Amino acid sequence: MMKIMIIEDDPMVRMILEAFIGKVGNFNIVSQVSDIDEAQDFLEDNEVDLILLDVFLPLGSGIDLLKWIREKDIAVDAILITAENTKTSIKEAFRFGAIDYIVKPFVFERFKESLDNFIFRHKGLVGQDDINQEVIDKYIKGIKAEENTNMLCDASNLAKGLNINTYNTVYNFMTGQNDEVTADFVANEVGLARVTVRRYLDYMVKEDKISLIQSYGKIGRPTHFYKRK
Repeated sequence: MMKIMIIEDDPMVRMILEAFIGKVGNFNIVSQVSDIDEAQDFLEDNEVDLILLDVFLPLGSGIDLLKWIREKDIAVDAILITAENTKTSIKEAFRFGAIDYIVKPFVFERFKESLDNFIFRHKGLVGQDDINQEVIDKYIKGIKAEENTNMLCDASNLAKGLNINTYNTVYNFMTGQNDEVTADFVANEVGLARVTVRRYLDYMVKEDKISLIQSYGKIGRPTHFYKRK
């Protein structure tokens, strides 16, 4: 389990983050703090893999904390989750080592994508000694090897408004299913919203990569089932 720390002064946002992390899995929340002093005290004495960091904090900004982390050479990655969307803050966050920047309000799908990319990068280097360019490229892009192998669509060919990581998440799940499944079932299994999954499944039907089966009951609209080809 990866160790994750939440640095956020809004109790409601902390609750949302905690719930979202629980849905993603693979993470253990080791600390939740509301200001920079508490964060520094914890980080000086404890190992953390990833911090979720707000910009607007009591006693200073999240960017200041990020600078302090780099000055102290503390080995931790950071994802900024904040309402601050100015160009200056975004540029500074990445300059001081943030791996992602999520603007509030945010949805679970975007949050999950960010954590998944972090996990993909981390696992991609485990057990690697001599690292070639292909491994480096996957590390930078946050695409795990098995997804890259199974990918039947790349970002350049994807329809406008669709996300390549979400596409591959849904498609790779479908390739592992032998039975007909509904969008609700897929959504629950992959941790995405039903409306999002339905959009990607219908797109794959148009691509002729999966089949759509409509089941008509006695009343109401037909139930849509999807099956890999």
